[in-house]
Amino acid sequence: MKLAMIGFGQAGGKVVDQFLEYDRNHNSNIVRAAVAVNTAKADLLGLENIPQDQRVLIGQSRVKGHGVGADNELGAEIAEEDIDEVQGAIDNIPVHEVDAFLVVAGLGGGTGSGGAPVLAKHLKRIYTEPVYGLGILPGSDEGGIYTLNAARSFQTFVREVDNLLVFDNDAWRKTGESVEGGYNQINTEIVTRFGVLFGAGEVEAGQEVAESVVDSSEIINTLAGGGVSTVGYASENVEPKGNSGGLLSRLTGGGEDDDGLDSAHTTNRITSLVRKAALGRLTLPCEIEGAERALLVMAGPPEHLNRKGIERGRKWIEEQTGSMEVRGGDYPIRKSTQVAAVILLSGVTNVPRIKELQQVAIEAQDNLAEIRDESEEKLEGLVNDDEDELESLF
Repeated sequence: MKLAMIGFGQAGGKVVDQFLEYDRNHNSNIVRAAVAVNTAKADLLGLENIPQDQRVLIGQSRVKGHGVGADNELGAEIAEEDIDEVQGAIDNIPVHEVDAFLVVAGLGGGTGSGGAPVLAKHLKRIYTEPVYGLGILPGSDEGGIYTLNAARSFQTFVREVDNLLVFDNDAWRKTGESVEGGYNQINTEIVTRFGVLFGAGEVEAGQEVAESVVDSSEIINTLAGGGVSTVGYASENVEPKGNSGGLLSRLTGGGEDDDGLDSAHTTNRITSLVRKAALGRLTLPCEIEGAERALLVMAGPPEHLNRKGIERGRKWIEEQTGSMEVRGGDYPIRKSTQVAAVILLSGVTNVPRIKELQQVAIEAQDNLAEIRDESEEKLEGLVNDDEDELESLF
């Protein structure tokens, strides 16, 4: 699937930047164009892979390149005011070559949580291609203002995109892990999962052709209908067997294949990985029962993939979710040393984290005046401190 990716805010920019690195290392041809948008100049300077002319600094007249300080209302206002500057970068994207837009943002900070929904609404008004969101929820240890931002932004983002893919930091941060180390690992997890998902079907000349193709239309159909999505992933190391594709064995699905592999073992590995992917740590933990639609992608050396295993895995997902819209296929990667199962669950509803955020939003609404007063007092205190310091100098 060919995507135009737009990272909004610090977390969004870093994830898109890492997607470009993944694309280059795996030759997966996912990212057709990449843009980073931020109110903080330092965050844009810290990117390594997004071209300089595709890094957009907004809000210069209001925050002078210093960011919005976790104020997502200000982030939304600046995005509205400077949307033409963002559009200027998007105009450089060859939209006729992309299957969809993906707006990536951390929902805890001010710029991403405020600006990403504004941009998504703008893109949907102008373009016919689907506009998806990839929203990253803050960990509960990041502070109340970040949780409040996520609670405010989440519903708006869901409403403005065709589907919101979610990654919950709370489920992935390890106890005692440094903030920087934790986020680097989290970004790697995000890019690995979504990289395999979106990479399926992007086959270049000379590459192995999938037996059951998963192309962009399969992903688009799975994400159709809106709502919230989560992704499961599981992998296992294998020995790639030279350059032979094993296509005959994958078609027949029985006995030993022409690479000397036991197809029953291959089938069992696939079904085991499917279960681990669905019942393990999802990008957004939830009950998979009740998911409206699902897509299974099996990736790895072609001789380790077969139709029987994928079909069994697909049927098992049908039974677990109760959905009759479960698609499945393979993504052969000739030189890979892993077999991986990626499961996209779309339209999930039984999500404890979202219920928690909704409760936070309700409580915050009741205490909004108090929160604003507290923020104003802190700001006034900082101003007074600065004035006292200046007076002592003269």
